[in-house]
Amino acid sequence: MKREILLQEFEQKIGYTFQNKDLLWQAFCHSSFINEMRVKRGEDNERLEFLGDAVLELVSSDFIFRNNPDMPEGKMTKLRASMVCEPALAYCARDLKLGDYLQLGKGEELTGGRERDSILSDALESVIGAVYLDGGFTNAKEFVDRFVLSDLDEKKLFFDSKTILQEIVQRDYEEPLSYKLVKEEGPDHNKCFTVEAQIGTKTIGSGSGRTKKAAEMEAAYQAILKIREKEDK
Repeated sequence: MKREILLQEFEQKIGYTFQNKDLLWQAFCHSSFINEMRVKRGEDNERLEFLGDAVLELVSSDFIFRNNPDMPEGKMTKLRASMVCEPALAYCARDLKLGDYLQLGKGEELTGGRERDSILSDALESVIGAVYLDGGFTNAKEFVDRFVLSDLDEKKLFFDSKTILQEIVQRDYEEPLSYKLVKEEGPDHNKCFTVEAQIGTKTIGSGSGRTKKAAEMEAAYQAILKIREKEDK
């Protein structure tokens, strides 16, 4: 896809039009791509990531402070850490399909970099930094509010899915919860694991991921959704 079309498509997705298109393009450029293109180091997204991280910390801190007037400092710090941790930001990046827009080197592409949590979370912070530089704090805050701080209950359900499912099973079921690896495919650098969450010998949810942990989280999440759906009927 041509650069101009790629940028325009992403702008439409986020509802913000850049005055300086080069900033958005830079947010998409991973260091592996810049190294292969023999462009100077500063053209990758790492400096934007540094800036976006600071903006994200301020916006999320303000959000927590205003919405939790009785929460002590220690708990606010822990809550912020869980909201803006690498897996949480990667989750948000996947919602935006940000991986589709990233410019990666051939090696990073072949080893599954487009779906790697660290690359996706860094890229999301880079986009935040780019929006901040291009449109100021208000626009950056609107982006964070819309794409990071929205639907927190659902995100918490996903990230705490194994703990939540364990509590449900201990409370409502007699047999123990376990996770069974049912499929492992792909080369070592690009594995895909499929795991089933089971109560006793009964499968209650299935999930896939590039790590066993990610597959277990997805399996637990799907199991919770099925249990809730059954309870609602």
